[in-house]
Amino acid sequence: MLSFMSTVQLRVSSPAFGPNTMIPTRYTCEGENTSPALMVQDLPKGTKTLALIVHDPDAAMKGGFTHWVAFNIDPVTNIPQEFKGGVQALNGANKLGYMGPCPPSGTHHYHFMVYALDTMLNLPKETNKDQLEKAMVGHILAQGEVIGLYKKANG
Repeated sequence: MLSFMSTVQLRVSSPAFGPNTMIPTRYTCEGENTSPALMVQDLPKGTKTLALIVHDPDAAMKGGFTHWVAFNIDPVTNIPQEFKGGVQALNGANKLGYMGPCPPSGTHHYHFMVYALDTMLNLPKETNKDQLEKAMVGHILAQGEVIGLYKKANG
């Protein structure tokens, strides 16, 4: 998670799963591979846009695997299931949009991180996680996350 000077925290949750509980199969590669709904509370005054990163630090590659990158999302408190708004950017497979959990073995942790920003970001949709994180520096008003777990049926 990026660090920033403010101590303001967003409260991020999902009606699909609780903190540190299993993500339902429908949101994974074994199901419909669609994004779960997210609820965002405590948006600070001055929030112009939201950014979203879903990252699996347990993936067996340097730095983990990024499942979703999106930015310039209207500052809403409900990001619906199957969300396609904002700018859907590049995940770790170099594809645009959400890619559900699909760990090859074991239980992995999926960090659904939401950032409240004080600006729109002038970035192309071909932006990846690292590029988004660099562009957000100095613009993060608050951030928060909810962590979901997943293990494949045969994993």
